[in-house]
Amino acid sequence: MAEKLKYSKDMNLGVIVKSHPGAEKIIEKYFGKGCFTCPGIKMELLSFGAMMHGIDPEIVLKELNALE
Repeated sequence: MAEKLKYSKDMNLGVIVKSHPGAEKIIEKYFGKGCFTCPGIKMELLSFGAMMHGIDPEIVLKELNALE
């Protein structure tokens, strides 16, 4: 059985989005659709994205880590 991925605020947004089908919806919910066309998604961390959008990264992490 594969081990479940544990998300962290130091993870790259692009990696997060590709890691689970539900992750994209969570990122879109908090950061908007523009995230997916921004070149920064390939290099920015969740913590940076959260800061830029004025969001507590722990709220996003809670939802990401609850993904089945």
